[in-house]
Amino acid sequence: MTPVDLDLVIDWAAAEGWNPGLEDAAAFRAADPEGFFVTEHEDQPVAAISVVNLDPGFAFLGLYICREEWRGQGIGLALWNHALRHAGHRTVGLDGVAAQQANYAKSGFVRTGATRRLEGAPGTQGSTDIRPAEPADLPALLALDERANGYARPTFLTGWVAPLETRRTLVLEGAGGPEGFATIRRCRSGAKVGPVVAPDADAALRLIRAAAGIFPDSGPVIVDVPDSNEALGQLLADTGMVETFATARMYKGPPPPATSLLHAPATLELG
Repeated sequence: MTPVDLDLVIDWAAAEGWNPGLEDAAAFRAADPEGFFVTEHEDQPVAAISVVNLDPGFAFLGLYICREEWRGQGIGLALWNHALRHAGHRTVGLDGVAAQQANYAKSGFVRTGATRRLEGAPGTQGSTDIRPAEPADLPALLALDERANGYARPTFLTGWVAPLETRRTLVLEGAGGPEGFATIRRCRSGAKVGPVVAPDADAALRLIRAAAGIFPDSGPVIVDVPDSNEALGQLLADTGMVETFATARMYKGPPPPATSLLHAPATLELG
């Protein structure tokens, strides 16, 4: 994909109801500029996919869309197979909708869990130990993110936590430095919080509530909660947030180790 292609594909994702962020494209491309692919007909994209190599052992698949009028002709599958070769011998992860899980399984992907999207108003509340991220925090945030996910993604996260007009990151300060963080970004509808990395569900909720106060007029707050950390899901449900969407986390190859630090992924497109 060219940058123009990626902007178009993100619009496709919005039309599919995936609700991307308003400034996602630059951070996506920075993670792996060679990991975004389109199939064209007469110089116009008709199908798209990303397989982003995040570190030497791990890649993530997303943005898999074939325009409706081109479906059923093998175009999407051919692009899928082409893009997966970009990952080489890496484990590949994805968050897939229920209707496609059987198709993903045919390519060797195995379901390991689920992610529920919760939307609503968790409340807004600051804390004395939560503050805006600063450039000097980046090494600590990269280390926390690697511990939480089981793999490193320094190029992606460096762009993701950089402050933008529609995206901000907060840090949970501990006695020895940052011990958690959360990023909130405005989306086509509402504002999504992710990743959320925290030592426990109560700390994760405090980060989410502090983040919710950054864009108070953006509409509902949206958090994708993996079932490996259902405690946060229950806390959010207790505030009145409701499930609006769900995906299955699947891997082709050995999955990264599970961890209790990860309370919400950054984005379902890149993990």
